[in-house]
Amino acid sequence: MTFLTKKHLSRRTVLRGLGVSLSLPLLDSMLPAQTPLAKPKVRLALCYIPHGAVMANWTPAAQGDKFEVSRTLMPLAPFRENVVVVSNLAHAMAAPGGPGDNGGDHTRSPAVFLNGVHPKRTDGADIRAGVTIDQIAAAQLGQETPIPSMELAIEDFSGLVGSCDVGFSCAYMNTISWRTPTTPLPMEINPRAVFHRMFGDGATAQERQDRIAQQRSILDAVTGQTRKLENELGAADRSRVAEYLDSVREVERRIELSEKQTQGTIEVPESPVGIPDAHDVHTKLMFDLMTIAFQTDLTRIATFMMAREVSYRTFPMLGIAEGFHPASHHQNNADRLENLTKINTYHVSLAAHFLERLKATQDGDGTLLDHSLLLYGSGMSNSNIHNHSPLPVFVAGGAAGRLKGGRHLMYPENTPMSNLLLSILQKSGVAIDSVGDSTGPLTEL
Repeated sequence: MTFLTKKHLSRRTVLRGLGVSLSLPLLDSMLPAQTPLAKPKVRLALCYIPHGAVMANWTPAAQGDKFEVSRTLMPLAPFRENVVVVSNLAHAMAAPGGPGDNGGDHTRSPAVFLNGVHPKRTDGADIRAGVTIDQIAAAQLGQETPIPSMELAIEDFSGLVGSCDVGFSCAYMNTISWRTPTTPLPMEINPRAVFHRMFGDGATAQERQDRIAQQRSILDAVTGQTRKLENELGAADRSRVAEYLDSVREVERRIELSEKQTQGTIEVPESPVGIPDAHDVHTKLMFDLMTIAFQTDLTRIATFMMAREVSYRTFPMLGIAEGFHPASHHQNNADRLENLTKINTYHVSLAAHFLERLKATQDGDGTLLDHSLLLYGSGMSNSNIHNHSPLPVFVAGGAAGRLKGGRHLMYPENTPMSNLLLSILQKSGVAIDSVGDSTGPLTEL
């Protein structure tokens, strides 16, 4: 496809104001006249859920392209043709490594999820795991973007230190992203902090607070530049910029609303200001920030810890009073299995919101969903017995033409999950031959 434009803008065109740096999405005007559209870059989103799943309700009955979405995956039905369910994968490195290494499954599961490397058993400072695929990608692909990678979460365990699970350091449980074998990366849970990382440009904390107090949007700081730019754009680009600015303002409005909800209380709130009380609001807001970051090419790599291991979050909106972790130890009781299935389905519905946003966002000659690769899964299978095979896993998106959806792929039992991690890197354009305990890429993928 070739675009003819009157004016050529840089792909890195930025609107700047006091303490504001607003990147723009890909516009027709950023493509030189009579220049073929460049091959889109793959965006990589890696989402983690703890405590496994009720696999009988997760796994589709049929294989191949004739499968029907299972009960737990029903929220993905509108995106069936964009989804590949991958069954019978195992994270052997999340299991005990030998005598004296029993227990610790809740700390090993997140530590192993994106690297396939057995973490060192220690509750001291001498932690050691493996470089995760998001950081392998960031080292090669992330250098082309202002933010090499984003690490997000919903629940904050960063204050936990020492031993969190039978001799394993809390550091293993606090993140799914490792920059080096000894450097776990912190996960950001505050949407306001993420927003300012994306759009802030040297503003001091006081300047940001003053703008919030005056109820001024960051868009106010770039109004003049925005009007000038719109006068130079064609109709299609003006529409695209307007939709993008509307989405930025809507996310900002929701962050402001959540801050107002946490202000005015006499007691110190449990969560830092800026974090919504409602779990679904918080999670969707983080997904929307990821969408905007992908849309503007601020980053192409994001990890998202949608819940923490041993989470005691309750789900009153589902009619479930029991905490997530206690509910996961269902003891094969029918009522408790039903509750855990409802929780699993709820989390999948939040991921479906992300897919919906990606699909609705134009990106060059396709959508962000066409050009993204989402991994969703857990490092645990049956949470009642803490095993690590078969894992609940699906991938979604088009990976810029490298991933065909609408399939359920069932591999031989105990196929390394690291084979999928390797395949994800290769489909993202990273030249690499192995990851963790991988034995080769999943060629059928």
